[in-house]
Amino acid sequence: MQRSLLALFLAITAVLAGVTGAAAAPAPAGARAEQFPAAAAESDVPITMSDGITLRANVRRPADAAGNPIAGRFPVLLTITAYNKNALDGPASGSSGGEPDFFVKRGYVHVTVDARGTGSSGGSWQSFDDRENTDSAEIVNWAASPERPWSNGSVGMHGASYMGINQLFAAAQRPEGLKAIFPQVPAADTYRDVVASGGALDVGFIPLWMGLVTATGVVPPNYGPAEPDNGLQMYLDRVKGATSFTAPTLLEATLGLNAAFDGPFYAERSPINVVDDIDVPTFLIGGEYDLFQRGTPMLFERLRANGVPTKMIFGPWDHLQASNGEQVAEAGHGTLQELQLRWFDHHVKGLPDPGLDADVPPLTYYEIGSGKWRHAQDWVDEQRATTFELSGTSLPGRPGGLTSGEVEPGASAVAPLPVSGLCTRSANQWTGGLPGRTGLAEVCEDNRLNDTTGAVFETEPVQRPLRIRGPINARLNTSTPTGNGMLSVSVSSVSPDGRVDRLTGGWQVLSHRALDESKSRYLDGELIQPFHPFTEQAQSTMQPGRAEPIDVEVFPTGAVIPPGSKLRVSIQAYDVPHLLPAVRDLPAALSPLTVHTDPQDPSRITLPTLP
Repeated sequence: MQRSLLALFLAITAVLAGVTGAAAAPAPAGARAEQFPAAAAESDVPITMSDGITLRANVRRPADAAGNPIAGRFPVLLTITAYNKNALDGPASGSSGGEPDFFVKRGYVHVTVDARGTGSSGGSWQSFDDRENTDSAEIVNWAASPERPWSNGSVGMHGASYMGINQLFAAAQRPEGLKAIFPQVPAADTYRDVVASGGALDVGFIPLWMGLVTATGVVPPNYGPAEPDNGLQMYLDRVKGATSFTAPTLLEATLGLNAAFDGPFYAERSPINVVDDIDVPTFLIGGEYDLFQRGTPMLFERLRANGVPTKMIFGPWDHLQASNGEQVAEAGHGTLQELQLRWFDHHVKGLPDPGLDADVPPLTYYEIGSGKWRHAQDWVDEQRATTFELSGTSLPGRPGGLTSGEVEPGASAVAPLPVSGLCTRSANQWTGGLPGRTGLAEVCEDNRLNDTTGAVFETEPVQRPLRIRGPINARLNTSTPTGNGMLSVSVSSVSPDGRVDRLTGGWQVLSHRALDESKSRYLDGELIQPFHPFTEQAQSTMQPGRAEPIDVEVFPTGAVIPPGSKLRVSIQAYDVPHLLPAVRDLPAALSPLTVHTDPQDPSRITLPTLP
């Protein structure tokens, strides 16, 4: 029984870490040849932090055919994981798919470290608190130290999701040996990106993720008979972490207490607050249907604006797909491992690569709707603000209009149906892509059924391609009899045969409608990315029955509405299983909403469109 439960935990965690299905594949055709035939492994190597806590690492070194480590110093590639390096087989988890010892056989030492309070490492897990982020830089210093007989002092970092985020925190501290990073699907602003999009609580991914990190932390470590007491101490540390961090955080958020609001807790855990301190070359992988769809492009923009050598590939991937990188080659720049090797060979190993910038532009993104990969210098550069106003009343089977012309007054009811979102691309996205691994996601790729649970507004068929890249704002004049509720907005393309392809979405709790204009983003004087404080102090209920404008941040995308298709905005009051209100907000969330169209005070959507 214990073995079966352990296997289940490890299988799910491997999926979340992006390594499921990543069997040892042949080396990419475009990669340089192997230098060494094998790897020599050393497990659970102790690393002592400045506060005395011992973390543990698996070290894999180039070896001869007999498995004997090659003498000499090599550059180091480092991965810090919260998903138990021993359970996930260190080399696979470190490379995020592909051939396990791909880099080791090409002259790198690979080091995988369990984050504090996870796997075989000591301490209590607090998920990117200041102490854990300090650990990340100290681990880099340890790997670069001349005391390591296998290290030449140059370090690169790579890995997906959690393993991508801690790269950013490490790089922001500028440890001397760190030369380059390669984060896949990292967050920028943890509260807005995933924890509480629009101020409502993520119940699809966060509880599962926190529970799995805690559960896999108690997988028996490989200390051996020389350290019998460490096993007991590890279990005590895990219990402490679960009772002092995981359980209280989830409970507070569910009840609508401190963890339900933005503030210092999330600021400490958000890379966007330290990104200006990063100065090493950074290669980002992001997904248009990823958990961090919002945050990864924000990191790209800030790093580019700061003059840091930065590239990003933004593909049509959910969290698992972008994490394992199996489809990165479709962008046209080689497989994930080929790209990583070129990046690290040039920036960490110091090998000349004069064609790197010419071959791989700063931005490569997939244009949903055309199926084409596009290139650009920046995420938002040549776009113009294009606004469509909602017109008329949405009725079942008869959408209201989206127009740049005359607006017809109307009032559209949005019922609070807690099944809205259940069969949509959103459901797959905000459960980390797990339904996609079972085939369930394909059944729900057409959004037309879900759109019947709310109000719908759409344009006439467009005559020319309507190309969109960047964040979107939906400004909706909304009233409610209770003074609170949630708007869930989907932006879609409707093909001539009626298929509804959900491009992206956004959410907004009405009581969190306060707008911080100084942190909001404008294009041509029009709001395209609102910033809401989401603090308890800024929260206020609406006057029942009175319509007020609500700005809904719709997460960024790269897409086109092709000629003959329609742009659609659909509005619901729920997005299940993604978001639910806190317990104290449940009564108000059970009331209907009304979206008003008025020529004098229009509801509208503003998109960054390309020529």
